[in-house]
Amino acid sequence: MLRPTRAPVRLAALLTLILAAGPLPILRLRAEPVGPSGPAAPGPASAPSLEKDKLATAAPKGYLSEEATPNLVAILPPPPAGHSAAEAADRAVYNATRAFEGSPRWALATNDVADGGAALLEDYACVLGQRIDQTRVPDLMRLLDRARIDIARATRTAKRRYRRLRPFVGNEAPICVARTPELADSFSYPSGHAGQGWAYGLIMTSLMPEKATQFLVRSRLYGESRVVCGVHWLSDVEAARTGASALMAVLLAEPGFRADLERARADLTRALSGEGAKPDPTLCAREEAAARQPLL
Repeated sequence: MLRPTRAPVRLAALLTLILAAGPLPILRLRAEPVGPSGPAAPGPASAPSLEKDKLATAAPKGYLSEEATPNLVAILPPPPAGHSAAEAADRAVYNATRAFEGSPRWALATNDVADGGAALLEDYACVLGQRIDQTRVPDLMRLLDRARIDIARATRTAKRRYRRLRPFVGNEAPICVARTPELADSFSYPSGHAGQGWAYGLIMTSLMPEKATQFLVRSRLYGESRVVCGVHWLSDVEAARTGASALMAVLLAEPGFRADLERARADLTRALSGEGAKPDPTLCAREEAAARQPLL
């Protein structure tokens, strides 16, 4: 009679140890940036991490119902698959843009962490030629705040579907925001910031079509700042622009949005007709330089 062997027991114990170790070594290997990098502790120039769920904290109501909101899960392709050429390109961009730390482009990206209507209005100051106090344009602010709810809802659905990890998870490369568990546990695809920035750029283009190019260039830079910061993959930002364009097409067919758009146009015209504070020329020069500087 054959004696029973203890090999299955030893194999089971080995598998238990491997599973207990978790996936972190694999993630670190795939996400490690090329070349030397310092510790990830943010310096004094780091911006705060992302705010909490916009849908839970924002007071206004969006323009679109759940049924009318474009389904970005259906519209967007899935994020790049593991070990694909697209994923390799994302990682190459992430690794290369770590070299921006401490540069004027890094400073612009850190500034662009702030989101919402007031922040974007300030970011458009160089395009507008003056800084506009948000209290002078209440109808414009209401338009942006309500549209923000629709953008967040559409983006959140796709984020929860794909649950893509952010590029800094599993490595110690520098990023331009403070590392927090909330940021690490949030999802990356598509980028909510980049979607909001692109949608706001399209809204401002509708209000001032003569400055369409300038608004959209600044909105592109705003989205790319997420890549420079190291908190989004480039494909997250590209998908966000597609999603924001789809959402804007639906919003422009909504009567309530169009009515508010006209009120916001009158608001903006009145604000620009007076003498406002001029934007800092240094900041405008930094934006112009960023527009000419490719990510790679």
